[in-house]
Amino acid sequence: MKKLISVLLLLTLLAVPLLAGGCAKEDAPDHAGDNQDSAGETYKFGIISQIENGAFLDMRDGIIAGLEAAGYTKGNTTIDYKCAQGDATTLSTICATMDDDTYDAVFTIATPATQAYVSMESETPNFFCAVSAPEAAEVITDMEHPDKNATGTSNAIPTSDIIDLAYTLTPDISKFGFIYCTAQANATDTVTSACAYLDSQNIDYTVKTVETSDDVGSVTEALIADGADVIFIPNDAVVQSGISALVEICEDEKIPTYCSSATTVASGCLATLAIDDKGIGEKTAAMAVKYLEGTALTQIPSIVVEIDYCTINKALAETLEVAIPDEDTLGYTVNLYEN
Repeated sequence: MKKLISVLLLLTLLAVPLLAGGCAKEDAPDHAGDNQDSAGETYKFGIISQIENGAFLDMRDGIIAGLEAAGYTKGNTTIDYKCAQGDATTLSTICATMDDDTYDAVFTIATPATQAYVSMESETPNFFCAVSAPEAAEVITDMEHPDKNATGTSNAIPTSDIIDLAYTLTPDISKFGFIYCTAQANATDTVTSACAYLDSQNIDYTVKTVETSDDVGSVTEALIADGADVIFIPNDAVVQSGISALVEICEDEKIPTYCSSATTVASGCLATLAIDDKGIGEKTAAMAVKYLEGTALTQIPSIVVEIDYCTINKALAETLEVAIPDEDTLGYTVNLYEN
């Protein structure tokens, strides 16, 4: 009898680690793999962009830097970056690929990528970066109370301030010209806001649109023919793709050009009031980190990032004989772009 009890006791002891092992496997992290931290947790993030330009690449780098600063490094984290190269079908495919429940969060850069991802109603949280008008773009209903499983940063364009800057640098303006693509929601919102401000100041303007980047040159000429002696370019991927034609025409005609991003100044426009592109990426990453540390996404309000500096194209200013005021006069830190 004692022998039988001993055998039963031995079998029971052998079974305990087997049962424990089964439980451990069931509770393993969803993203187990090579990228593990000291606690065995792993993370996987996606970053989506519709196009690539200097600003968007800096935003991407800012997101990655922000995550790394919070401890989401190569040792425990996988980051998938995908760009649609301007193709809407490819953008939809990328968004669908990242909606597979293996990502902890997906970051989207600018309005088109954010609209494409949010429209899928994914269960994976979205943190958008540099969406000029999130509510108008319908990627969120209320900036203070995020819904649609999305929140993020807005680089809302300070149109009235940029127009005031134009009068500071080039005071002899009689008529503004605007060029944009109606398919770009953020550009539409920016132009609408700028026109409302000009209306309030009784300043004349003319507005023309483009369908593709190939239209930019001819539409620029049409604006000038319509009396525009200064041109304003919103953040617009279509216009940006054809910006070289606009810049060449305006420089030949001595027409000053103002824009909505430092990248467009680097492309040949005169000046803007700008955010730091890497900085807005870092701020977006900080919001995701807050979520990962336990704050509900609905409790992380979307934020409008403030102006960091005034960017002026030094060479173009010299060509147009535009005097650059000191920082006290402008009220902003001056960043001179020198190509």
